[in-house]
Amino acid sequence: MIRVRFAPSPTGYLHVGGLRTALFNWYFAKKNNGKFILRIEDTDTERSKKEYEDMILEEMKWAGLDYDEGPDKVGEYGPYRQTERYEIYKKYILKLLEEKKAYYAVYDENQENIIYKSYEYPEKYKDKSITVNFKVPKNQKIKFTDMIKGELEFDSNIFDDFVILRSNGVPVYQFTVVIDDYLMKITHVIRGEDHISNTPKQIMLYNALGVKSPEFGHLSLILGEDKTPLSKRHGGTAVTYFRKEGYLPHALMNYLSVLGWNAENQIYSFKEKIEDFNINDVSPRSAVFDYKKLLWIDEEHLRNEEDEKLYQFFMNWCNYNDIEIKADEKLVIKTISISKSKVSTLKQLFQFIENYFRDNFEYEEIYIKKFVEKEWFKSLMQKSIEIIKKAEDFSVDGAGKTLQKIAEEKITGKKNTFQSIRGALLGKLVTPGLYETIAILGKEEVIKRLERALNIK
Repeated sequence: MIRVRFAPSPTGYLHVGGLRTALFNWYFAKKNNGKFILRIEDTDTERSKKEYEDMILEEMKWAGLDYDEGPDKVGEYGPYRQTERYEIYKKYILKLLEEKKAYYAVYDENQENIIYKSYEYPEKYKDKSITVNFKVPKNQKIKFTDMIKGELEFDSNIFDDFVILRSNGVPVYQFTVVIDDYLMKITHVIRGEDHISNTPKQIMLYNALGVKSPEFGHLSLILGEDKTPLSKRHGGTAVTYFRKEGYLPHALMNYLSVLGWNAENQIYSFKEKIEDFNINDVSPRSAVFDYKKLLWIDEEHLRNEEDEKLYQFFMNWCNYNDIEIKADEKLVIKTISISKSKVSTLKQLFQFIENYFRDNFEYEEIYIKKFVEKEWFKSLMQKSIEIIKKAEDFSVDGAGKTLQKIAEEKITGKKNTFQSIRGALLGKLVTPGLYETIAILGKEEVIKRLERALNIK
């Protein structure tokens, strides 16, 4: 059975490039009826934090990447945190020492130069810094067929012996990843191309242990517009950033699947693309992260989403950002329905409709200057209240007819009339449709807001 893994380190926020790596592993597992494993590589004990691990687990679920085994999912090859596997690693380190494929290295006081090597633990130097180093075999050609990059070859002579167990007793990444992938029966390792230089070292470790290495595939890095690796100087890069900005999870995953695999600007549910996925179709060339294209994809998903589903995404976004919406569900859904075609993200949607749910909003300065300060404004508000109080039909069509009656009073021009009422109801001049707004707010709330506008100072 095909088994792949995504193995992030909880030393910071999950990078969007990491999420794409997880996505391609997920695709590969699902396409081949395999298993997708989430493993936490937390041997960097100084920088690893539980809060980052929790965030990774939560954001994988937010993105819709369901894993079969992981720290919070029982599996037969656990535990799935490296810090819980030290006893397992110890056994294999002793094996390499016994077979003289690794040795104890004693360092000088500056911890720069090795002053003593031994296959037995050097008791007489126990007060010094002691590591276990892997003995790199000489004059070997390390060859492997990368699923994305093709045939790759390295000469073992370019590598020095390297540490596999630190002086503090914590094993290093190069070693733990090999043991974990072997014991967890990982068949394919799909990861970023920044790991290519690690692969020959790991293959040498597999060979030393006498076990078969998995197949490797290295994804090209995601770049910024200046063709350097995507980083904060280009814009937001953490999954947390895209969540806070209000991108839909499936829109973000749609875009990430386009980066390096599907070059067409298609709008689709990424989960419907499983059968189309072929690791051989993944481009070996780097992809440029285009924030404008992502925004367009999110906009398309947002507009095509059913109102009720979009409501759930919207409320989840509000909860994530500690925003409280005190309004009836039906009211929120109605405002979403008339507004989703005019915005690109959930954050923009909130900014567009937030004044529907509160009556203590501030009025835009441009509204006050262009309309409220005009000599005709109070007369217009008073007449509007008078006519609306008599109105009975508060459907969209009925609202249109009522507004037409107000305009026919010719207190000011029609455009001024409509914009004055728009600003009185929502505090700004760019809003969802005015007829629809009146229909949604209803007679009592509309009158209340017009009366409030009479008292603007």
